[in-house]
Amino acid sequence: MSTGFSTHTGKAVPLDQANVDTDQIIPKQFLTSVSRKGFGKNLFFDWRYLNADASRPDPDFILNYPQHQGASVLLTRENFGCGSSREHAPWALGDYGFKVIVATSFADIFYGNCINNQILPIQLSSEHIDALFDAVKRDHETEFKVDLHAQCLVVNGVDYSFQISAPHKFTLTSGLDSIGQTLLHDEAITQFESKQLSWQ
Repeated sequence: MSTGFSTHTGKAVPLDQANVDTDQIIPKQFLTSVSRKGFGKNLFFDWRYLNADASRPDPDFILNYPQHQGASVLLTRENFGCGSSREHAPWALGDYGFKVIVATSFADIFYGNCINNQILPIQLSSEHIDALFDAVKRDHETEFKVDLHAQCLVVNGVDYSFQISAPHKFTLTSGLDSIGQTLLHDEAITQFESKQLSWQ
């Protein structure tokens, strides 16, 4: 079980792209494992590398810029995570090191998969997203400070409030996915099953 998401501070990678689908996030040929580990090396594979064995990173792709190494926040545009429902997409993003994704909008299933994998998706207006891209463009060392309890992102002293449902917030702060939350009621489930067996 994760310790849960509370606050996070990190630098951002500005991926100025709309409609990034899950096959771009993690191409289908890498979906060969049910473990959540090891997918980060193939994140954005088709954009990130110039050849099939990943020995030649593309120097023109934003994730490969030296100044963005170690970033833990992904800044992007609308409809991020569209396409298939594969949970491998947030696995790859998390394994790479991203803790927060800030976008204009998200595909619904991808949004839920992020929540269940302890990645915070923050949705902001187009105007606010533009301002954040400008901030990172001016200074790649710009820090993104997130407080989930206060539902606030602070960048260069400016507060950007964001919405998140109470169940999604609980999932992140508790560090529990859907299965973990179900197991919180293990005793009640066991009692119910025992009664059902005796009744049958």
